[in-house]
Formats: sequence, structure tokens, C-alpha cells
Amino acid sequence: MRAVEIKPGIYWVGAIDWAVRDFHGYVTPRGTTYNNYLIMDDEITLLDTVKYDFADITIKNIRSVVEPSRIKNIIINHIENDHATSIDRIMELTPNAAIYITERGKKGLEKFFDISKWNIRVVKTGDTLNIGKRTLLFLETPMLHWPDSMMTYVKEARLLISQDAFGQHIASTTRFDDEFVTCESMSELEDAVIDYYANILMLFGQLIKAKISEIQKLGLKIDMIAPDHGVIWRKQPERVIQMYQDMADGKASLRVAIIYDTMWHSTERMTVPVMQGIKDEGVDCKVIKLRATPMSAAIKEFWKSRGTLIGTPTLNNIMFPSVAEFLSHLRGLRPKNRIVGAFGSYGWGGGAVKEVYEEFKKMGLETVEPGMQVIYKPSSGDEELCYEFGRNFARNVKEYHKKFE
Repeated sequence: MRAVEIKPGIYWVGAIDWAVRDFHGYVTPRGTTYNNYLIMDDEITLLDTVKYDFADITIKNIRSVVEPSRIKNIIINHIENDHATSIDRIMELTPNAAIYITERGKKGLEKFFDISKWNIRVVKTGDTLNIGKRTLLFLETPMLHWPDSMMTYVKEARLLISQDAFGQHIASTTRFDDEFVTCESMSELEDAVIDYYANILMLFGQLIKAKISEIQKLGLKIDMIAPDHGVIWRKQPERVIQMYQDMADGKASLRVAIIYDTMWHSTERMTVPVMQGIKDEGVDCKVIKLRATPMSAAIKEFWKSRGTLIGTPTLNNIMFPSVAEFLSHLRGLRPKNRIVGAFGSYGWGGGAVKEVYEEFKKMGLETVEPGMQVIYKPSSGDEELCYEFGRNFARNVKEYHKKFE
């Protein structure tokens, strides 16, 4: 796509990645964008670059607005590969430009590039840069989601260039939220926000709440949020801020996710009466088989649900490998405000369900015990017990959910 003017004199000059389907282990069925921005002012300023594969595209987009050699300032909000690995290509065209970056960003950048000949200027929260008609305010956001991360606020434009926060992995010809909603739907956009948050930012909830509070205390007027991925929020920036506030508070729907895998279908058969019991207790339920579902999609369903049941057969006295992988990934995201339980089948020796509960305890999650186990194929009597297990779990979820209403 060509450069797009998002505010008077401020342009999106990024790239669309229609083909990417794996983003460091996070499945991206919608593709993504690498957004960066160009401000035309007395001192022409570029905010962020793009993934190295797309350097030619961003350079072409910049050239459609201005000759790159005229750029005076380059802001690097985040040094992750998808945003900073074309900086060397940009610096070849703008050798006299000054780079503004956090101290941690500078230390990280020099691991990838020889920065000795570049004019690096370290900034911190509260520092400003006057570029003519506009003033840029820098806001450090360490661990959202890397130590070097920061945001840049364009005061006169009421524009927050938010780096990875408030983004989504969406490849689209639309650049703005209202355009996307017209072509697709708000539910799809919100689902992409939740997907992004659950898989990348879940563990940073307290930091996110603190940063939102800091922005509010600074009294920043925001009528547009431009993230480094996905669409730009020009119609309803307050909506995505509220979504982040809710997610940081651990908001979830009154529903249950059954996330399972199976070896010879015994655990899979258990999911049917368990699900029916949950449903008959008046709680919505979604069933997810791990080997048939991308890991990031299962993580998202866990995050959206107040309660989750993990189903696993026993293999070699421990849980099934795909279930172990899921729980390991989940533990790294440090989930909170969720209630969980486990069920499964075994042959001559159990162990999997017990191990799942041990993982729950490591995560500090609320549990419903004991779990439900059957030997070999579930009998009709076992199915009745599974049904009651599902109903009991749903009752516990409803009671636990009251704490957050």
C-alpha cells in the first residue's frame, strides 16, 4: 500500500504482511502489519522502522512523501526484530539523522548493529523533542512487552504512537478501526485485540494498569492511537483503552473452556457428558482439542473464560505431551482470576490428572477438586459421573465469577 495520511502532515509508511502465519510461535491466521509513521515538520521525523524483509516497501512509502535524506530524527520505540531490523537500511539513506531511544533500547540495538557512527540520543519518560509545529513526549513502558519499550505522544495532534500496545495481528487494506468495522466487524477486531493481549501481554496486567493510570495522571488528550501492528484507532480509541483496562483487571466471560487431548478417544468421550453438565447448569462452554487447534487459539479461549477444564490421558504415568506443552506455555503467561479443574482417562496406572493439579498450584490458580478419572473407556456409569462433574464445576465457576461482577 501507499503512504496514508493519518493526521495532517503525519503518514503511515508501513508494510502489510499478508502471508505470515507464525509470529514467534503465535499463530497469525489474519497476517499482520508493521506500522511506522512519518511526521512532516521543520524537522522531519520517522517513528520506528519495519521488519527487514519489508525495508524496500517502507523506503518506497517514505519516498512517496519526502526524500529520506531530509529526515532529521528517527524514534525507535521498540527494538524487536519486526520493528527495528531495517534501521541500518534507513540509516544508509539518512546518515545525519539523530536516533532517539531508551537506554535499554540503545544497549539492545548495539547487539545487532554497529551503532558507533550513529547519533544516538537516550531519552526517558517526560523528555520532549520539539520538531517545529509539534512536540513529541516520550513515555517509557518497560516490559510492555520488552525492557526497551516506549511510546511517543504527539501533543498537538493528540496522537499516541503506542508501539505494540493496543495492536492486533491483522493484515488489511483498511488502516483505521472504523474502516475495518465497515468491511469486517467490531467483534472480529475486538477478538484480534484479545488474541494479541492473551498471548503476548497477559502476564503484564499490573504494569498495564499502572501505565494507563500514569497516562491519565499526565492528562494526555488522546483522540487517535497508532500501534505498530494492525489498524489505527481513530474512531474509538477510548474503546481499546477500556478493553485493556478490563483485561488487566482479569475480566472474563461466565463460560467454561474444555481444553483437552486424547490418545484412544477415551478422554475425548468424557468431554461430551462434562460439556452437557456445564451447559445444563446454564453456563456457556467451548470444547478445544489441542492437536487440532493452534496453541495461541487455545490460550485465547482460556483467557476469555472464567473457568477451564483440562482433559488429559495418562501416558507413562504423566500427562499427555500436548497438554504438558499447553500448561507450560500458560504458566509463562502467569494467568490470574481464573478457576480450573482436570479430568482424564488411564489404563493400568494414573498420574496425569494429579500432575495437572500440581501445575495449577504452581500458577496459583483457584481449583475445583478432586478431578475426574476413568479407567480405559468410560462406561455409562462413568458418563453419569462425568455429567455431574461438569455440573459441579459450572456451579463453582458461577460462584467464583460473582467476585468479579
